[in-house]
Amino acid sequence: MAEVDRVSQVTNNRFLNYYELNTTDRIGNHKKYYMCSRRESAEKLDLMTGADRPDGVVMFALYGEDGDRVVLVHQYRYPLGAYIYELPAGLVEDGERVDEAALREMREETGLEFHPVLSDSGYERPFYSSAGMTDESCCMVFGTAGGTISQSGLEDTEQLDVVLADRQEAARILREENVAANCAFMLMNFISSADPLAFLHQRAGEGQL
Repeated sequence: MAEVDRVSQVTNNRFLNYYELNTTDRIGNHKKYYMCSRRESAEKLDLMTGADRPDGVVMFALYGEDGDRVVLVHQYRYPLGAYIYELPAGLVEDGERVDEAALREMREETGLEFHPVLSDSGYERPFYSSAGMTDESCCMVFGTAGGTISQSGLEDTEQLDVVLADRQEAARILREENVAANCAFMLMNFISSADPLAFLHQRAGEGQL
């Protein structure tokens, strides 16, 4: 059975750290494995605690009286050296509830006011973003947004444009642009459904509420 034998912390940074794992694979071979985490110490890694505490929050928000546009950000990302379309998102601060983080991050990134829609908790629990290289997990919060776009709340490290995409533009983005995976899946739902939030009225995996 594969297992982790020892964990060594390589870096000590504020937002992201690099860890070296001594592992045993399924046939008994000993190997090195490397991962990144937003946890500040090895003792707090999910593989050590067994917990899944959300690092971040992602917002899927419909915009307009008819909910016929979706709020996106077109953001420059250093690892790509290019822009990519994403859903608005950010980190959950210590002691902050996920819904509080969603409202704060939407306002800071876009200037818009976010109005979450209540849903079954199965849709909003933390999910891992890329388990092959990190234990980062995020919650997705669904709802609507209103107000006027503003970038006054952006940090110096953030370079992005806010996009209110209709279905035609969403389809073009999927065909032609760099798109984050969670954003791509939600855009597919957006362009294929008359009510992209309809699934929230069902209990996850159990049919109607």
